[in-house]
Amino acid sequence: MNLSLTKLNNVLVVETNFINDKRGAFARLFCKDDLESVIEKRDIVQINYSLTEFCGTVRGLHFQYSPYCEMKLIRCIKGKVWDVVVDLRSDSPTFLQWHAEELSPSNARMIIIPEGCAHGFQTLEDESELLYLHTEYYKPEAEGGLVYNDPLLNIDWPLPVSEISDRDQSHPKLCKNFAGIKI
Repeated sequence: MNLSLTKLNNVLVVETNFINDKRGAFARLFCKDDLESVIEKRDIVQINYSLTEFCGTVRGLHFQYSPYCEMKLIRCIKGKVWDVVVDLRSDSPTFLQWHAEELSPSNARMIIIPEGCAHGFQTLEDESELLYLHTEYYKPEAEGGLVYNDPLLNIDWPLPVSEISDRDQSHPKLCKNFAGIKI
């Protein structure tokens, strides 16, 4: 596994090495030892899966407030997505900036999203599947979200939005005095 930095503070991309032979391919999708410098003392406590049927669908932007902030490790296992991270950490030098990565099985990338960042994605292919590794349990009382088309963020989604849930469409827009999330 090779780690590379993004423009956002502590948001990383993991390049996965595949071993290919006549039978097919093998890859280690997660290894705590290989990611120890990033994971540190955290444990993966929950693994989630999503299937999104239609190209152009947007899910997110989701996060959890303190004390239930979570690190997420996101990998696309089928299809292709444009994965977006928004830095909401009040003390971060990249506060309110966003970064996007294309994730697919063929590029074998995984994005590591630290606590205090919002996450969302847009499908670039029908029937896209994601695997999410979380360092905190889902807590409905701590969940937060931002609307995907918030003008303060100005995220440049690659496709017109074809589907979005009522819940995700009703997330609030940021106001100019948004102070961010304390970790």
